[in-house]
Amino acid sequence: MTSLHRPDDVSDRPSRSLRVVPPPVAVDTAAAERAATDFLRALGVSTDDENVRATPGRMARAYAELFSTPEFDLTTFPNDEGYDELVLARSIPLRSVCEHHLLPFIGVAHVGYLPGARILGLSKLARVVGHFAARPQVQERLTKQVASWLEHSLAPAGVGVVIEAEHTCMTLRGVQARGSTTVTSALFGTLRDDPRSRQEFFTLARAGA
Repeated sequence: MTSLHRPDDVSDRPSRSLRVVPPPVAVDTAAAERAATDFLRALGVSTDDENVRATPGRMARAYAELFSTPEFDLTTFPNDEGYDELVLARSIPLRSVCEHHLLPFIGVAHVGYLPGARILGLSKLARVVGHFAARPQVQERLTKQVASWLEHSLAPAGVGVVIEAEHTCMTLRGVQARGSTTVTSALFGTLRDDPRSRQEFFTLARAGA
């Protein structure tokens, strides 16, 4: 679980930060490299050739990078103007790894919310997407995690998340459905319950496609 540290609420503070701390993970790169060597050899790929000798180490470091995310501050500010319309960040680049085949899925996320008492630094929407994508995932869970976390942490009037992604476990293997994409969505609050707000969110999200 992600660790969230909330400072005490201070009414006259111009901004407030929520420290996002990824769960501690012990990474043994040397063991991963040895395992990658065994894995390649078990599949009949020799690592004796000079061109491939360093491949197990590259594999280990690549997956370690895919499964890591830095700490960051989710900075919020008072909604002094009482802004109550949709805030939507479209086409946030996304990459994750399918937990069933450990192959990448790549796409974009559209993340929006209806502000409550506080508004969010816009770059943090991309940070939250990257935070939950940096682990073996399924797209359905990833979509719900981003939306649920923002709903809990920001207490907005509504949250909406749409993710569109190409899964290489589907396009490069098995059925090999090249060019196919998967779309998932998760909605909370007004964006789920009010038909007009719901339609506005999906219309604007599609405009970014």
